[in-house]
Amino acid sequence: MSDADNSVMPAAFFGHGSPMNALERNRFTEAWQSWGLACPKPRAIVCVSAHWYINATAVTAMAQPPTIHDFYGFPDELFAVDYPAPGHTEVAEQLAELVKPKWVGLDRDSWGIDHGTWSVLVHAFPEADIPVVQLSINAQKPFDYHLELGAALAPLREQGVLVIGSGNVVHNLRRVDWGNPDAAFDWNRRFDDAAREILTTDPSRAPSLAHHPDYAMASPTPDHFIPMLYLAGLAAASGEPASVMVDGYSMGSLSMISYQLPHRPAGTEPAGNEIRTAISLDPTVPPEQTNI
Repeated sequence: MSDADNSVMPAAFFGHGSPMNALERNRFTEAWQSWGLACPKPRAIVCVSAHWYINATAVTAMAQPPTIHDFYGFPDELFAVDYPAPGHTEVAEQLAELVKPKWVGLDRDSWGIDHGTWSVLVHAFPEADIPVVQLSINAQKPFDYHLELGAALAPLREQGVLVIGSGNVVHNLRRVDWGNPDAAFDWNRRFDDAAREILTTDPSRAPSLAHHPDYAMASPTPDHFIPMLYLAGLAAASGEPASVMVDGYSMGSLSMISYQLPHRPAGTEPAGNEIRTAISLDPTVPPEQTNI
C-alpha cells in the first residue's frame, strides 16, 4: 500500500500556457515544481487536458501511453521531450465504473499523454514514475456536465489518486500581444478576478462564468476553460474552496493562474472556508515569455 492510502490527495488546476513551459524556468514552473515536491506521492494521476477535446468522454487505458507532441512551429528540443510515465488500466476502469450512469469509454490505442499534461508534469513529477491516465473533454456536453463529472471523481482522491485539470481560465490566442509578455488586458483581469472569487468561495457556481460579460473574449473556444470545471466540481463535492497556487498573466490575453485543493488525512473534515496561502516564490525567477 502506498503512503497516500491514508490521505485525501490534493487536486489542482494548472494554467499551462505554452508547451515551451516544459523547457523553461519561470515563476509558474517553479510553483508547479514546489507543489509537486510538497504533494504526497499518488498511486496514479488522472489529468483532464484542454488538448484532448473530442466528441466523446473517454479515458486512456493503455499500459504505456505515448508522449504526444500535439503542436507545430516549436523548437526541435520540445519535440524531443519524452514523458514515459506508465498508464494504469485499473484506475481507468475504476474511473469508468465510478461515474456511472455517465458513460466513459476506455481508449486503449488512440491517445496518450499530450502537452497539456506533460508540460506540467515534467516539473511537478519529473521522474515520470507515477502512472498517468487522461480523461477527455467531451465537446458535446454542457458546463454542468463537466462540473458534475469532476464531482463524481472525488472518491478517487480518497484512494490515493491525484486529479489534475490543465488549461487556462483566460485563453484567447487571437488577441495575443507579443510585445507585452507579462501584461493583461482589462477584460482578462475582470474575468480572471470573477473566476477567482467563485473558485475560492463557492466553486459550484463556476458554470455561471459563461454568463459573465467578458466570457466571450476570455474563452472564444471552451477547451482551455473546461478543465477548471473539474477542479470546481471536486471542490464543491469536498466542501473545500480552491486556493491560488500561483497567478499572473501573459501577452495580454492569457491568464496563467493555477489553483489547488489541499491534501489532508482521510477521515478529517475540511477546515470550513479557510483558504491556503499561495506557495512562496523566488522573485528573481523570470516570468513566462512565450505562452501560446
